Amino acid sequence: MATLMAVLTLAFCLFVFNGGRKLFRDSDTGWHIRTGERILMTHALPRTDPYSFSRSGAPWVAWEWGSDVLMGLAQRIDGLRGVTAMFALAIAACTWLWFQLHWAAGGNFYIACSMMPLMINTASLHWLARPHVFSWLFLIGAVWYAERAPLRFGIRQAIGIAAVTSLWANLHASFFFAPLIASIFAASHLIRPLIWDLDRTFEFARARWFLLASASALAGSLVNPYGWRLHAHLASYLMDGELLDRVAEFQSFNFHAAGSAQILATLALAAMGGTLALTQKTVAHLLLAAVISIAALRSARALPLVALLILPLANAAFCNALRAMHQLRPGLSRWLDHAMIYAHRTLTLDRRLNGAPFAIVAAAALVLALRIPAAAARIGFPPDEFPVAAAAAIEKLPSDARLFAPDKYGGYLIYRFNGERKVYFDGRSDFYGAAFMKQYIELVEVRPGWREILRPLHFTHALLPNRYSLGAALDQSGWKTLYKDNVCTLLEAR
Repeated sequence: MATLMAVLTLAFCLFVFNGGRKLFRDSDTGWHIRTGERILMTHALPRTDPYSFSRSGAPWVAWEWGSDVLMGLAQRIDGLRGVTAMFALAIAACTWLWFQLHWAAGGNFYIACSMMPLMINTASLHWLARPHVFSWLFLIGAVWYAERAPLRFGIRQAIGIAAVTSLWANLHASFFFAPLIASIFAASHLIRPLIWDLDRTFEFARARWFLLASASALAGSLVNPYGWRLHAHLASYLMDGELLDRVAEFQSFNFHAAGSAQILATLALAAMGGTLALTQKTVAHLLLAAVISIAALRSARALPLVALLILPLANAAFCNALRAMHQLRPGLSRWLDHAMIYAHRTLTLDRRLNGAPFAIVAAAALVLALRIPAAAARIGFPPDEFPVAAAAAIEKLPSDARLFAPDKYGGYLIYRFNGERKVYFDGRSDFYGAAFMKQYIELVEVRPGWREILRPLHFTHALLPNRYSLGAALDQSGWKTLYKDNVCTLLEAR
């Protein structure tokens, strides 16, 4: 079932979700790809900014360099089609691991299947060709390993945990979840004997296991090109409230938006599962549900984690609650018993089957289908969101032109012109900082004093979405329109 659903997820992502377009609806993909190509070409990490004229040469921490290299390599092999295939396969692998987490936690076969649409709808909010998709694999794997942790902690476990966390730290900044998850399980085993009459020796031994795992993960995360400075940079970024308040993906999700009912259902099931987990003495599941759900309510980018990490744990809680039900009507009790036995037998049968050959053949066929001309033509940055058509006009501008464009366009321009045409701003919010973003917002929103902000920046041209008020303001100030289509307008200063 896990393999079948993974293949279905791959097909859905590529051809129903329209992954060839929608995976590229965030322009940050552009600078990730070009950074990876630069690293492959120079065999060195960039230490200063190579892409902007506003902060050219300023120190830059390329904290997701490993993912950049993978994206650059996929681009080298097969262009954006290769990048599409790589991320679609990673998303499919997340589905496979998601089912494995259900089985490891003790979930019900049919409850897992019924939860899959909720998982797909919630996770697809962040189905993007960006490094965080790789981090989902590590996150699900970390909780899966915690559920199946061996009784003894030895050098083999320490080295394995450290090695995996080191790889994680070089791919995505969410590596801090590795010691955090281990610490949550350690805290659970310390708390349990304080609440219930349990074997303290065993519980404290398990707590010690997870504390050693947390220490190993923390030590492994230091094996990266920046050492402890990566942790300091990440901490300063995540604690900069003034900056994060201006980054859209760190804002709360709009639960009044169309299609939000399934996301609300996902959060509700997570909350119910966490509450039931406490009654079943699985404190770790309660703590994980609370931490991830609170993060999801504060930041939309954490919503997929509720679906990927907490729904499998909620399944286990529901399954245990159903087994413990008593004093039901005889007919309902017999039906429930038969349903639980049938689900268990189905899972037992499922475990005896090997879906690898089917998965390999099906995945290869789906990826090769991207070469069909009709499918290949729909791969790339969405032309209704980015200045794809305007690129020809931008290419004619002088090489030293100072082009004002929003951060949404910055990553695309870096990709389209291979980093040679410098940008004013792109999606690296940790690099530009809060003061820069504050000035940028005052400018694009045409707030009082915007001319005083604009004048010393000496822009020669501006590329703006048609709906931006700044475009009309520049037009009234005498800027000349060089190009205009249904997406954007290119202006030239007087």
